[in-house]
Amino acid sequence: MCALLLPAWLAAQVPDGEWFSYRDAYRSMVVFEKYGKPKHFLQNHFQISPRDGAGTLDGLRLTLNARGSQLNLPLDPLGRTVFPLLKAAYDDNAVLVLNRKLSGYVLRPRVSIVVRADGVYEAADLRAACEQAQAYQRATDAAFRGGQCVGVRFVFARKGEAQLRLRQGAQDSAPLPVSDGPAFPDEAGAGFSVVNYRFDAAPAQGQVVSASAPLAIVPLYQ
Repeated sequence: MCALLLPAWLAAQVPDGEWFSYRDAYRSMVVFEKYGKPKHFLQNHFQISPRDGAGTLDGLRLTLNARGSQLNLPLDPLGRTVFPLLKAAYDDNAVLVLNRKLSGYVLRPRVSIVVRADGVYEAADLRAACEQAQAYQRATDAAFRGGQCVGVRFVFARKGEAQLRLRQGAQDSAPLPVSDGPAFPDEAGAGFSVVNYRFDAAPAQGQVVSASAPLAIVPLYQ
């Protein structure tokens, strides 16, 4: 994209980096807000992720430039941000500015499962969350070819934080296996510590207990 194609009032504000349409991003993100079926276990972010394993999020900045204002959109360790749905920015044909070449990154909405502050997840709730995520993807994404949601992935920054156990009554299992991998299965790289909790390998009842808060909980499709 080229600064010469910017609205005239914005051309002087984005001399560096590359930009993309706020309206386009808005249209993709507002779908979640308008979705009328159950989604109380889900959350939706706008994500910027490296296109290949060599990319990095270090120093990456995303800014919303609208008429007479500029808003920094902080990115979490997974490259996600809480996307502001602002009618004024939409009407102004605002732009989102990235301080890197867009060709090195993938930009998309990301649905994940809400993280609990107490670290205790009912097994039945995780299954219900997975079903909600699957129903949402099938209803809103024509390109979605995923099959059944078979579990969830807990994503951590470091292995020492990735301690998940299954709880039945007062009995806790040994910690579930930890591996290196991407936060989302369709991403490149293996920069996180992940624990896959698969429904077919665990009791339908009971709890999943996390010793620390994960960065994200991600549906797993098969």
